[in-house]
Amino acid sequence: MVSLSASPLPIVDLSDENLKPGTEPWLSACKVVRTALEDHGCYVVRCDKIGEELRNAVVSAMEQAFELPVDTKRQKTSDKIFHGYYGQVSFLPLYESLGIDHPLTMAGCQKFAHIMWPQGNHRFSESVNEYAKVLGEIDGVTMRMVFESYGVEMKKWESFMESTNYLLRSFKYRVAEKGENDVGIHSHTDMSVTSILHQLNNLDGLEVKLKNGEWLKLHASPSFFLVLAGDALQCWSNGRIRSCEHRVTMNAKKTRYSMGLSSYNTHMVEIPKELVDQQHPLRYKPFHHYGYLHFFDKEKIKDPNSRLKAYCGNH
Repeated sequence: MVSLSASPLPIVDLSDENLKPGTEPWLSACKVVRTALEDHGCYVVRCDKIGEELRNAVVSAMEQAFELPVDTKRQKTSDKIFHGYYGQVSFLPLYESLGIDHPLTMAGCQKFAHIMWPQGNHRFSESVNEYAKVLGEIDGVTMRMVFESYGVEMKKWESFMESTNYLLRSFKYRVAEKGENDVGIHSHTDMSVTSILHQLNNLDGLEVKLKNGEWLKLHASPSFFLVLAGDALQCWSNGRIRSCEHRVTMNAKKTRYSMGLSSYNTHMVEIPKELVDQQHPLRYKPFHHYGYLHFFDKEKIKDPNSRLKAYCGNH
């Protein structure tokens, strides 16, 4: 295990006023982000747009939601795997999560709130919506940097972002009881395009697997956000970017809350022509992103490379 201070993961400061498209700092950051995603499937963003007041409001909102009766939480259902409520599972006793669809819109947050609280919960919706918008900005900048760094025209980036849906997942990890192990969630990759993870109440636990096979423990910081490549970004990049393997080890002495904004494309995910050449022949066929989720739900192939090859590999 290596610490973040001694790790190869770069930290890109999106609060830097000099970081504007077309400038030298921007072009340099684009290269740093692309290289980190190719090597490790992730990088760290420093962003100060979520202040202590908003962060505390979101923690309070999550506490309210997870304290509701299990039967209430189970009313958040979805035909898409990992989009509803997940918890009370024997092999992951410390873990619970809830999915909020379309969190960058007030309507999406209110719809979730009305499921949990029939009378609604305006403060919950306001806090979560304001928070999710910041994570959405980080995603938009990340994807623009990736497109630019590969020389893919900006019209394609704009089209890609217009066809992006977001899911905000809130995660609760309770303290392990005597005899229980410290597994918060097992090692896995996300099936999204990207996921942005934030250790919300400043408790460690998130770990990522680096290119050399070592596990890196990411120390929690209010202004640090981990941007992960998901399976769909691995496909879109023709395998140049790798989806990031990550896990949570729960050693905290109190309940740990974290948030994750995941992006999904509503159109066909297709490799840009700029990313196909003699050194990088076409590895994946165009595929429907939500179809990929349904495929996993049916086939349960755990290894991401085997899963992708089975679903959309260019055999």
